Amino acid sequence: HVQLVESGGGSVQAGGSLRLSCAASGYTSIQYIEMAWFRQAPGKEREGVAYVDAFTMTRYADSVKGRFTVTKDNVNSTLYLQMNSLKPVDTAMYYCAASRLRRDEYKYWGQGTQVTVS
Repeated sequence: HVQLVESGGGSVQAGGSLRLSCAASGYTSIQYIEMAWFRQAPGKEREGVAYVDAFTMTRYADSVKGRFTVTKDNVNSTLYLQMNSLKPVDTAMYYCAASRLRRDEYKYWGQGTQVTVS
């Protein structure tokens, strides 16, 4: 019943910025839902990028700390990832993930949005 739809990816030059969006449907509210952004580059393992817990505390991978910011709009049920100072190594398919209420497993995943940095 829950669906996540990512958008906002594209191609940018190194040093540029993008804002990814993840629209969630099927939840009464995402206020207390754990959500996260992951990415996967060709030939590499999936990597957790940014996390938001049920109490709006955030964590980031060391590789993106200081450059990326994750925020959640509970009214519009949308998770965002603001990506600044992009580097070629950020090139990947970016996925949104979400848990069920009061659970820490990422049960739901979006289809992904491609980010390419050159």
